[in-house]
Amino acid sequence: MSEKRVYTFGNGKAEGRADMRNLLGGKGANLAEMNLIGVPVPPGFTITTDVCTEYFEKGHDAVVALLKDDVEKAVAHIESLMNSKFGDAENPLLVSVRSGARASMPGMMDTILNLGLNDEVAAGMVEKTGNAHFVYDSYRRFVQMYGDVVLEMKPENKEDIDPFEEIIEKVKAERGVKLDKDLNVEELKKLVTLFKEAIKTRTGKAFPDDPIEQLWGAICAVFRSWMNERAILYRKMEGIPDEWGTAVSVMAMVFGNMGDTSATGVCFSRDAATGENLFNGEYLVNAQGEDVVAGIRTPQQITKIGSQRWAERAGISEEDRVANYPSMEEAMPEIYKQLNEIQDKLEHHYHDMQDMEFTVQEGKLWFLQTRNGKRTGTAMVKIAMDLLHEGMIDEKTAIMRCEPQKLDELLHPVFDKVALAQAKVLTQGLPASPGAACGQIVFHADDAESWHDDGHQVVMVRIETSPEDLAGMSAAEGILTARGGMTSHAAVVARGMGKCCVSGAGGINVDYKSKTVEIDGKVFHEGDYISLNGSTGQVYEGKIQTKAAELSGDFKELMDLCDKYTKLQVRTNADTPHDAQVARAFGAKGIGLTRTEHMFFDDKKIVAMREMILATNAEGREKALAKLLPYQKADFKGILEAMDGLSVNIRLLDPPLHEFVPHDLAGQETMAKEMGVDLKTIQQRVASLAENNPMLGHRGCRLGITFPEITAMQTRAILSAACELKKEGKDPKPEIMVPLIGTVAEFKQQKEIIEATAKEVFAEYGVELEFEIGTMIEIPRAALTADTIASEAQYFSFGTNDLTQMTFGYSRDDIASFLPVYLDKKILKVDPFQVLDQEGVGQLVKMAVEKGHKVRPNLRTGICGEHGGEPSSVKFCAKIGMDYASCSPFRVPIARLAAAQGALEE
Repeated sequence: MSEKRVYTFGNGKAEGRADMRNLLGGKGANLAEMNLIGVPVPPGFTITTDVCTEYFEKGHDAVVALLKDDVEKAVAHIESLMNSKFGDAENPLLVSVRSGARASMPGMMDTILNLGLNDEVAAGMVEKTGNAHFVYDSYRRFVQMYGDVVLEMKPENKEDIDPFEEIIEKVKAERGVKLDKDLNVEELKKLVTLFKEAIKTRTGKAFPDDPIEQLWGAICAVFRSWMNERAILYRKMEGIPDEWGTAVSVMAMVFGNMGDTSATGVCFSRDAATGENLFNGEYLVNAQGEDVVAGIRTPQQITKIGSQRWAERAGISEEDRVANYPSMEEAMPEIYKQLNEIQDKLEHHYHDMQDMEFTVQEGKLWFLQTRNGKRTGTAMVKIAMDLLHEGMIDEKTAIMRCEPQKLDELLHPVFDKVALAQAKVLTQGLPASPGAACGQIVFHADDAESWHDDGHQVVMVRIETSPEDLAGMSAAEGILTARGGMTSHAAVVARGMGKCCVSGAGGINVDYKSKTVEIDGKVFHEGDYISLNGSTGQVYEGKIQTKAAELSGDFKELMDLCDKYTKLQVRTNADTPHDAQVARAFGAKGIGLTRTEHMFFDDKKIVAMREMILATNAEGREKALAKLLPYQKADFKGILEAMDGLSVNIRLLDPPLHEFVPHDLAGQETMAKEMGVDLKTIQQRVASLAENNPMLGHRGCRLGITFPEITAMQTRAILSAACELKKEGKDPKPEIMVPLIGTVAEFKQQKEIIEATAKEVFAEYGVELEFEIGTMIEIPRAALTADTIASEAQYFSFGTNDLTQMTFGYSRDDIASFLPVYLDKKILKVDPFQVLDQEGVGQLVKMAVEKGHKVRPNLRTGICGEHGGEPSSVKFCAKIGMDYASCSPFRVPIARLAAAQGALEE
């Protein structure tokens, strides 16, 4: 823990720098760095992330005592640079208090602006500035923010509007004005009074007039916001550790609400949705920063081209646009020129797309923040490849810049063009986050969650989203908002999550209480279907058919780069030729797992399978298996052909036989009819197959040992298919895998049956072909005795689903009753069935790989459990020297990128 708790910056000097983000948070580190490279930043100081940890350990009073001297000195530092005094009525200094974690968490924690105001300071500011409207606009904003954040004034019910907003709407209605900025000075003063009364009524506490008390309240509230519900959820979704904490940055206020020569805005050095190398953003004249991201006023575009595109989508003529919605480039050309130069400077300094916040105070430009911008998966790949081509980064950096999980967004469906052409456009909004979304309308975050949990696809419709809506946004297919621009909360968070979003659709009228939305004169109720095109901003009535995404050249280039640096190959888990072809198109280098049991469930096959299960002797079983043989052979032939020239690892029958028989009366009656036997016989056989713990019972190699004819039939089907393909000039490469062994004796027994059957098949076809016999390591004992098993097996495939189950002693089917509690109480950091437990299960895997290689140096090893497509698990496999990871087809690109990153990290 750093002994220094407070770091100052200002006037081109700073005690911190960019590489101190772990201590100063992303915001604090970048504020320091911007000072050092000559970007105009208001002076201030940053309290470290370590203090956040101390706050939760020691509490409010202890942390205030620890910080008191340092904060007082740091405030004096701001006072000297701003030539004003905090709390002084004649020459007042106001400050903002902002959060800043080391990883970007947009909108998840709290900010307070205009801090330091009270009645005396406000009067002094009016005297000094001669601008009473600006002063009381700032004052009412401060009281509202302080009440929300520090005094925790929140609506009691989800249908209720914010108590402060309710007061504002009443005051505006009395005057008959629509926008907050149109309120006069007396009305703004009235808001201050009404807000303070509401605070006293709702919280029982008076609004604090002492600026020092305000400052400590705000600093501690920002620390407290690290553990608010939305921040916790966001960290969970993004994999950000709770122990990191947030820094707090306190800065001199600069004001974008001092009249028509003042403004505030958010901008991006490139398009965060598409990755296009186009400076873009939004600004508001005579406003403060929260106005832009909150979506209360629809902002204007910064660039002329952005403004023209926006007007075209909104159906606004060029003449009307220039007169009423000019871009900053047109309305404030000198400021725009400076802004454009600095954004370019920042991108070249950080070698990445920047997301920046700025304020213009009476013609002077100030930067309040820069950070590497959140972006969609499409933009992520394009920006990485473009920066590589521009010489700003090298190949390895381009690979490391891309987040494996975000590639999933590129593979999401898009609307079918034919279906889209016939669809009815309801309204037009802003294309805030690309993709196609179709679902039933819901209006509240908790409804989105519950509907999603019940199996519904939903589109969340809001007037505007707030950080409290995060869980609902995560559960929804897409988000539609009436207010907000391309930099609103909904837009930024949706892009970060890869969710389709249309924002600022002014043509929709949302009524939360009646749970309806009126679009173009038509009323839609909760549960009605709409479709969103996040790439164009259009909203459609009803459901629209989707199709697979088309991948760009940038994607292929990234995947080719991954192949250049990776050591670990990526295979796929596939049970059908179609899945195999999809995975091969995504670059899979073979199949790491074909589950043969999935092939038995269509009508004809299940009848033969049940006949085999009903048989009372080997002869009866062989007769039924002979019916299954041609089906199995055809399945294997299709998969081997789809993967021609690449290895295909086929697992012999694994699940217990009870999974193939019906357990309900209707199903048993149907089975009895199909089998030509009486119902009682079926019920007796079903009862005889029941086990107390079938996952540890008669399954895996135990089936093949007790019923060797099953192993023989499956081997015959696999090798017959391969022999036929070889005769047709193809290059099949089958691998036969024995599941669930715990001893080498089990493997040897099955291997003998496989080898004997192979001889017969090769003699029948007059063809010899190479194939391998390996095993699935999924029982701890197999991992512990891997050296003896490797003396017989040619390869190991780690079935980490079962290995996790047996190592932890957790039943995968029953964890829902306790796992959420374990995660909540931090007994486990992550679900071990989703992310490989490297400390326990991983050590078994590592030991088995090492032991196996000692006995058989050329032993091939791979992983085929669910972890084979999870990035940190794939990197672990690469680190311990595995040959391949296998995952579902749509996770192949994710695993390829993770494997390349694992090699580079090594």
